[in-house]
Amino acid sequence: MRRIKRKFRKMTAELLDMPHDVVYDLPRLTMIGDRQLYIENHRGVVHFSSERLRLALSKGQLEVTGSSLVIRTIWTEEVFIEGQITNIQLIP
Repeated sequence: MRRIKRKFRKMTAELLDMPHDVVYDLPRLTMIGDRQLYIENHRGVVHFSSERLRLALSKGQLEVTGSSLVIRTIWTEEVFIEGQITNIQLIP
């Protein structure tokens, strides 16, 4: 059943020329240098400190580490952080 769903999503994405992050509910990360990070399609903040941000995703978590991290903007599925970003890790 999962295989059929995956094939259907893939065909739909290709047929309608839709981005895969929308069809597969994947996170989209936009990073500007090592100072700013914009993350779309998250499911909420699990942990935040000035050295670490951990977000829930549809499949796993995303961990951002660095120093002087600040959440500038947060919406339902989007978050914008600033600071010295040293590492980004996807955790299944």
